[in-house]
Amino acid sequence: MTARFAAGWSPGEIAEAVGVSVRTVYKWLARYRQGGAAALHNAGSAPGRVANRLADPTIAEIAHLRRERRLTGAAIAQRLRLKRSTVAGWLRRLGIGRLSLLRQKPPVVRYERARAGELIHIDIKKLGRFKQIGHRITGKRTHSRQPGWDFVHVAVDDATRLAYVEVLPDEKKESAKAFLERALCWLKRQGVCVERVMTDNGSCYRSKLFATALNEAGVAHLRTRPYTPRTNGKAERFIQTLLREWAYAKAYRSSGRRNAALAPFIHRYNHRRPHASLAGRSPAYALSLKR
Repeated sequence: MTARFAAGWSPGEIAEAVGVSVRTVYKWLARYRQGGAAALHNAGSAPGRVANRLADPTIAEIAHLRRERRLTGAAIAQRLRLKRSTVAGWLRRLGIGRLSLLRQKPPVVRYERARAGELIHIDIKKLGRFKQIGHRITGKRTHSRQPGWDFVHVAVDDATRLAYVEVLPDEKKESAKAFLERALCWLKRQGVCVERVMTDNGSCYRSKLFATALNEAGVAHLRTRPYTPRTNGKAERFIQTLLREWAYAKAYRSSGRRNAALAPFIHRYNHRRPHASLAGRSPAYALSLKR
């Protein structure tokens, strides 16, 4: 546009040639005369000055009171004589809109036992019974559920991730004790001598019946800290794999068919499925290395 003007074109001819109004031509020529070629670049859309913007020291004080004093937005607003909505807006912009965001997360401590059987993780997952394909698959909430629950009891070896699983009708102490005994026998047949068992603090695991079964087997009992399920994380992680690759993996016509598919899945998990934490090896192969 400026080159054509310099070549002797009139503003009307320039406007017709580039398809804009004459007024637009005059506007851009004025910019060129004031600032040269640099003035022809598009400016940012943000305003140069924001009305009623807080001063930088005030914004810094809001951040300080939040991070160092852990004050609520209302308390900060009262102290600095600001509107609560103004303080809330700046807390969101600063990324500290909620006090929970200031809590330091505990470091993740990962461990792995060196020997098979050194530590077995035991846990329970509750699954609803059903008599037809449920809403997780169809997306339709119909009355397909049968009354009651299935309880999936799992035992996972810490070193090899070798797993033993049963679906039982409850999570009572008698069922937990019987599952423990069968799991120990199965692991023994695989060549695994169990030294310790870790569970959460469920009532079935705190029972005298469960303790007696452990004592008779010569196995020590470790329990997770209250409200800290991550200390039994390998069982929790295995349960997530169970849900994703077995329980919710296909449209079972009933919970009975789902339960019948468990044994083939566990065999595949133990013998053929590659495990990321085992460098792509299966639990059975890892067991052959860590006996």
